[in-house]
Amino acid sequence: MQALTSKLTLTHSEELKRGITIRLGYADVTFYRCKSCSEPECYTTSEKCPKCFGDCDIVRTVSFIDAPGHETLMATVLTGASLMDGALLIIAANEKCPQPQTREHLTALEVVGIKNVIIIQNKIDLISREKVLENYQEIKKFIKGTILENSPIIPVSAQQRVNIDAVIEAIEKCIPTPQRDETKDLKMLVARSFDINRPGTEPKKLMGGVLGGAIIQGKLKIGDEIEVRPGVRTGSKYKPLFTRVNGLQKAGKNLEEAGPGGLLGVLTSLDPSLMKSDSLVGNVVGYPGELPQSRETLTLEIKILERLVGLSELKSIAPITVSEDLMINVSTARSIGTVCSIKKNRIELKLKIPICIEEKERIVISRLVSGRWRLIGFGSVV
Repeated sequence: MQALTSKLTLTHSEELKRGITIRLGYADVTFYRCKSCSEPECYTTSEKCPKCFGDCDIVRTVSFIDAPGHETLMATVLTGASLMDGALLIIAANEKCPQPQTREHLTALEVVGIKNVIIIQNKIDLISREKVLENYQEIKKFIKGTILENSPIIPVSAQQRVNIDAVIEAIEKCIPTPQRDETKDLKMLVARSFDINRPGTEPKKLMGGVLGGAIIQGKLKIGDEIEVRPGVRTGSKYKPLFTRVNGLQKAGKNLEEAGPGGLLGVLTSLDPSLMKSDSLVGNVVGYPGELPQSRETLTLEIKILERLVGLSELKSIAPITVSEDLMINVSTARSIGTVCSIKKNRIELKLKIPICIEEKERIVISRLVSGRWRLIGFGSVV
């Protein structure tokens, strides 16, 4: 991400200390194309071409979500996947392919339905040419027969910025901007929430909390009244929040109005203490009265995977049982559900945290295996 966007998406102290992504990271970048150079050298992230120093034309602005690669953080990956139009699957050239987490990420891409994928064979500067080619053949064998079988594989050294222009070219050709409907009711998925006030700020200068995420459909403008559902816990129930939009920011620019596509920051008039530490992640934003009801119970039509992924050895998946706790991910929301009943390929769950969800939406199902949540299947709401 830093090679593509010039931004280090590791922002939390533990991420910087350990050198890994723990929470979802975000970065925006504008792609340019040189008028004189040939592909892929013509693609860059600067207004002036680094090859011929000529002027470049803007192609489009792209928002990236940096999801964790570590196997123990798959729930965070699945949260981020709901916002994506495509994906870059990063595979280290100096490691044998596939690693358990790579296999799990492939399954996650298949389950959430992301088909526009570019495979990045990173760290080619650390090994010989022969080892790079050997690793390339391992990758080809790994993706054969999957949704990634025809995905491009680009050898890259992110540290040395080798082939970054080829990555941009592949993004432009393989991950087009999808058509989105701005005439439908507003629906925004919340992936971050935070307080932007510095410690010691005077009460009269305090600003409301910020919601970060992506608009899936509809439009949002400054001054709009919005509803955040399921909201916050009050006693034993969750209560939706109502607020006003005080500001909009996308790709570092302040906007009067925002539509679908890209990552968006929404400045609200909500108490900033409600937004700290991503406490509203998984909520859905819409106009008052237009959002689906929050559900505390769900009936799902499910499909269980053939094998348990994410382990060094592939194991079969035992049937789901009554009273078992399962983790579900839908859009950016995450909850734990207890199985109340099972009828063939249908299960009923009682949720610990309600979810704002419509019928037929896809849900990803994970089970606790050896102390870690493992992806075991998917389903849809009936």
